[in-house]
Amino acid sequence: MFAIVETGGKQYKVSEGDIIFVEKLGIEEGETYTFPKVLAIADDNGFVAGTPTVDATVTASVVKNGKGKKIHVIKYKPKKDSKKHIGHRQPYTKLQILSISK
Repeated sequence: MFAIVETGGKQYKVSEGDIIFVEKLGIEEGETYTFPKVLAIADDNGFVAGTPTVDATVTASVVKNGKGKKIHVIKYKPKKDSKKHIGHRQPYTKLQILSISK
């Protein structure tokens, strides 16, 4: 059984027990999170796609909140003595999928 959920402007294909990294949610570690948008669900009976969503619940547990690896961006203009170095660490929430139910 798997489901397709949407959060943070991205879509994820999840099954029970999966661990996914999503855009940062304002939820503390150890709490549960229910995805508001379940786009599709598949089980032994077949595949059901929503228009735009399906009446199903996908529940996940928050494992960790953190930041990803640092990305270095360098802007450079030749012959202008112009250089700019920017670093960015994207915040994330690590989720473990607990249950998928119709």
